[in-house]
Amino acid sequence: MSLSIEECGPRDAYAAACPCRDMLDLLANKWSALALGALEDGPRRFGDLRGRLQGISPKVLTHTLRRLEEHGLVTRTIYPAVPLHVEYALTPLGRDACEPLTALRVWVERNIDRFPANAPAPA
Repeated sequence: MSLSIEECGPRDAYAAACPCRDMLDLLANKWSALALGALEDGPRRFGDLRGRLQGISPKVLTHTLRRLEEHGLVTRTIYPAVPLHVEYALTPLGRDACEPLTALRVWVERNIDRFPANAPAPA
């Protein structure tokens, strides 16, 4: 059971009971960070996101998008059509989260050659 922000006291992500940890866990997940980045240019359909996020399974993408929506970072809009048309888009909070995540992604891309060659391969 997690505590509310009011019950936690000062916002301190180092404190075990701080609700900030749940958000850090979500944003530190590679698929969450990449999904948010993939939405920076505008709304996308599920298939478009899956194509952009090479290597993600439909199950993991669905779970990731649900968590991002539950935390107010992404909206899901259903358009009544045949077949059903669903789009995902960043909320203002999601757009704010993209700034530091994009900086981190760019830093990694620029510095990948500096990391030890014998580092474990990504999962």
